[in-house]
Amino acid sequence: MNDTATVTAIYQGDADLRDQVKAVMAREKRLSQVIVAKEAGISAATLNQWLAGKYQGDNEGIDAKLRIWLDADMARRAAGGTMPEAPSFVVTPTAARILGALAYAQMAGDIAVIHGNAGVSKTSTGKHYGESSPNVWIATMSPSTAGVVTALEEVCDALGLSPGGGARKMMKAICRRVRDTHGLLIIDESQHLSVPALDELRSIHDATSIGLALVGNDGVFARMAGGRNAQQLDRLYSRVGKRLRLQQSTEADIVALIKAWGITDSKCHPTLIQIARGAGALRTLTKTLRLASMYAAAEGRTVCCEDVRAAASELMSGGEK
Repeated sequence: MNDTATVTAIYQGDADLRDQVKAVMAREKRLSQVIVAKEAGISAATLNQWLAGKYQGDNEGIDAKLRIWLDADMARRAAGGTMPEAPSFVVTPTAARILGALAYAQMAGDIAVIHGNAGVSKTSTGKHYGESSPNVWIATMSPSTAGVVTALEEVCDALGLSPGGGARKMMKAICRRVRDTHGLLIIDESQHLSVPALDELRSIHDATSIGLALVGNDGVFARMAGGRNAQQLDRLYSRVGKRLRLQQSTEADIVALIKAWGITDSKCHPTLIQIARGAGALRTLTKTLRLASMYAAAEGRTVCCEDVRAAASELMSGGEK
């Protein structure tokens, strides 16, 4: 028997696994070959050949990965489908203030600085604004994008431009792209940017008159308003037309999110409010509610206070007893 025949014989011996994978893909329309391949940790080309019974590589290894994928798929369905997701974007009072600041910056072609503690929905609100308004681009910074060149590369990515060619070339390409668009460039996690990078972004605003929103923690505004960098950033500071500081989520924010999750047991509210007042704020509250919803869904009922307490305890203790 030649090598090809041997491979075919091996594969045909596990035709049942292939049929199972095909059946799952036929039932769940979202599962294209590309998605299944990614979830299983193999290439799309390999999966295509494997499904056709023509793969001549390590069939046993591919079989093992796809069995694991099938087991995970069955576990997800046994748990009621997918992981409980947060409700679609909730316009809390704080989110409404952020939306107002972003809208002002875009309409006025001005600079807004939105800063405060983590977990108060700055990032999610910016994303929502971008999804519902034309010509809004979000560039998210990190410690690796602190410099002028790396920051401009991130902006190019957000604009759909090919980064590279040096700071001057990227700056010109960015300005050509955004000029006369009445757009808004949102710089998230802007506290990571160096002083020269912040000044370069100010130059984009000056050259094009588009709106610019610097979003981050208190550090970004503190550097403009005082300290050793204040003089270097005075041109940026003097151009800020809207400043919004968000210290913590309000009780109205918390209640709105609880309502959006469909938590009807009012006895849970004090615990949930306490959770949202801690580190991570609304982000931690969302994680707690998702985990509590999983507990409740597993038993086919609505969320109760015991679910909330168990979820909070697990998140805080890491599951240790």
